[in-house]
Amino acid sequence: MRSARLHADGKLRCPWPGDDPLYMAYHDTEWGVPEYDDRALFEKLILDGFQAGLSWITILRKRDNFRKAFDDFDPARIARYNEKKIASLMNDAGIVRNRAKIEGAVKSAKAYLKIMDEGGFSKFLWDFVDDRPKVNAFKTTASVPAATAVSTAMSKELIARGFKFVGPTIVYAFMQATGMVNDHLVTCHCHGKCGKMKKPARR
Repeated sequence: MRSARLHADGKLRCPWPGDDPLYMAYHDTEWGVPEYDDRALFEKLILDGFQAGLSWITILRKRDNFRKAFDDFDPARIARYNEKKIASLMNDAGIVRNRAKIEGAVKSAKAYLKIMDEGGFSKFLWDFVDDRPKVNAFKTTASVPAATAVSTAMSKELIARGFKFVGPTIVYAFMQATGMVNDHLVTCHCHGKCGKMKKPARR
């Protein structure tokens, strides 16, 4: 049961980023900030799938490598990946080399393109929360769920559409990160402002 932690800069933060500067920057500027861009949502969902069995900081440290390896997460390009490209990704030490996850990303890209033809990926996802972030008021990390009825419903629909590595727990982590739910602890300095923030520009 961990509550918000006071850092050297005088700010209270959720405990999970610890003192890692990269993790703290991600916590302060990205996590919980509503994301509505179709491609950015696709990227985050794929990266959350790669995180399965690993820590998010591992993926965060490799994120730029992932973007380079996966053509900046352009779904149209990923959907066309062939065996030669998959083999080259399996030899790329800068990413997580897991064949099932790489092949899953290709299948997910194809599913994404179909949803885009039907009205958009962002609309499809945000409809599950009625187009507005759900703001929680948890005081400790022990209170934060691993999955919810909404993440389970979203997971079920994504799987039915052909997405891979989108179980209810992965989907809930994705919802937290993309601001569909605000799970910053209520005492964290980001809790009251993340819904009004804009994502930082891509480097």
